[in-house]
Amino acid sequence: MGKNKLLVVEDDPGLQKQLRWSLDAYDVVTADDRETALAQLRRHQPAVITMDLGLPPDADGAAEGLALLAQILAVAPDTKVIILSGNQERGNALKAIAMGAYDFHQKPLDADTLSLVIARAFYLHAMQQENRRMLQIQSDSPLAGIVSRDPAMLKLCRNVEKVAPSSATVMLQGDSGSGKELIARGLHQLSPRHDKRFVAINCAAIPEHLLESELFGYEKGAFTGAQRQTPGKLELAHGGTLFLDEIGDMAMSLQAKLLRFLQERVIERVGGRAEISIDVRVVCATHRDLKMMAAQGGFREDLYYRLSEIVLTIPPLRERAGDRALLAHHFRNKFCAGESRSPLTFSAEALASIEAHTWPGNVREMENCIRRAVIMADGPQITPADLGLPDGAQENLNLRQVREAVEYHVMVQALARSDGSIVKAAELMGISRPTLYDLMSHHGLK
Repeated sequence: MGKNKLLVVEDDPGLQKQLRWSLDAYDVVTADDRETALAQLRRHQPAVITMDLGLPPDADGAAEGLALLAQILAVAPDTKVIILSGNQERGNALKAIAMGAYDFHQKPLDADTLSLVIARAFYLHAMQQENRRMLQIQSDSPLAGIVSRDPAMLKLCRNVEKVAPSSATVMLQGDSGSGKELIARGLHQLSPRHDKRFVAINCAAIPEHLLESELFGYEKGAFTGAQRQTPGKLELAHGGTLFLDEIGDMAMSLQAKLLRFLQERVIERVGGRAEISIDVRVVCATHRDLKMMAAQGGFREDLYYRLSEIVLTIPPLRERAGDRALLAHHFRNKFCAGESRSPLTFSAEALASIEAHTWPGNVREMENCIRRAVIMADGPQITPADLGLPDGAQENLNLRQVREAVEYHVMVQALARSDGSIVKAAELMGISRPTLYDLMSHHGLK
């Protein structure tokens, strides 16, 4: 495998030579002015660039360098630009960071430190490219819209893949905004019915007296305003999938008619007498506890069992480990592209706020929040103020410190429960007495 391309933009021949020599781990190409740098950028498309802001014809100022930086980020926004600056140029270096430069390194140069910064930049660029590649691969997948590393969500996706080829009626349970329709569409796309229609209807959004005609259709003259024969959602979904969202809000009288359809697979339009055979796969969704509603008489028990041949539960965002930050980055990238904004980053405080927030509206709430933040952000960073969330205390992710804190907590509890008996405490902790003595000594316990 060849060396990574590194573009060095430096008008000092001596420093240019020094950088080429100290950075021999890379395939170094050089440029000494803006025009040459842009030509090298187009030709080699380097992932990382080191750049002096003082370039001719403004070698003593920073105007030419900052102008070049703006052009680089416009042409190749993923490129990591590292500014090399002297102490007196610190203000300009910080201005470059605000414009979107990756990092800056002060002169005189420390070869080892600079190599580390460059290596980290290459690594970050490679990770971003790999993420983009994976997203592209996933874009053809019916479950492409689901962004998660949470084991419960990944298990759900595997279950969707198992259930989809069957004709079983599926009930999706989950909080509002958790992605029930996304899962329903995935079930349809992975099923043998994928080339037929997916028809969705929200039972809570349509008044009771209209929902029946929406579902089953109506004949001409069936009621005032019925000027022509109109097929319902069930007929439109023939051969495909019907998604009944918020099924828990359906009126009892309509539940009886839906149950008859599920048993006999025929319908009658409102005002009609002819029976129409329908072949459709039904997927329903609810945020309510239908089993409890059925026990209390708020939902037909026989319909509940018909609808719940297979039940899939979607975990709320607050329970999906690591997904809050992951989704935040995903939506930020999506809306930066959609709003034609230069790439934004989250401040540490903003990420802490995102991870601390419980997201009662789940993924839908986060999507709206991040879109608003992308639109409202003034600088290159999204702050808690842009999100409209309270500042969050950053969680300690130092593994050694977290491990020692847990270790101390368990040890104190074991000693308390065993009334200070070393033998019993060691047994409770599953360790030897010498190990417990070592731990006590380490934590200053007698």
